[in-house]
Amino acid sequence: MSWTRRSRAVLAVCALSAAAGCGTGDAGEHRIDQPPPAVGRLLDDTDEAGRPYREVRDGEAPDVGIEVQPDASGAGWDVRLRLRDFGLSPAGTAPRAVPGRGVARLFVDGRPVAELRDPAHRLSAGLVPRGTHQVTARLYADDGTVWAVDGEPVECTADITASGSEPAPTTSAPGADVRTGGGGSPDPGGKAS
Repeated sequence: MSWTRRSRAVLAVCALSAAAGCGTGDAGEHRIDQPPPAVGRLLDDTDEAGRPYREVRDGEAPDVGIEVQPDASGAGWDVRLRLRDFGLSPAGTAPRAVPGRGVARLFVDGRPVAELRDPAHRLSAGLVPRGTHQVTARLYADDGTVWAVDGEPVECTADITASGSEPAPTTSAPGADVRTGGGGSPDPGGKAS
């Protein structure tokens, strides 16, 4: 009978310890009053804005792919990120580096244009003038450091070409008379209307 009482007491102590966040040993858990475990190591290298690179081993590193297509209206670009081993953090996330978490920053020709917390984004046509451009997605930790592998930022770049704002070609139904240019069009007798 004493064994039964002792095991219940031990279970109660274990339950209280787990509720307090003690001794679970899970890598993703830490006590609130202690700083989170270090993630990677900070390098002396920085991005264009002076944010330091946070080096992680290749096997622990997140990855990003980018796809950029003209949107259906022709007034911008649809950007879609493909993320591996990385989750985008919601707004208001604590500013600390957590493995596999953070934001993506979008650059056009090296100029920052958006911070992404969702893998889909619409890029305004005004940010991509006529010509060929590079659109880059780079991954950052929530503390603002740049995720890096072998001293290089974790990023992906797509080349896109914007043709400008030329009007779309005019199309017509078979047999229709399409007229262009001039101030008027001749009638069937050859006289201007």
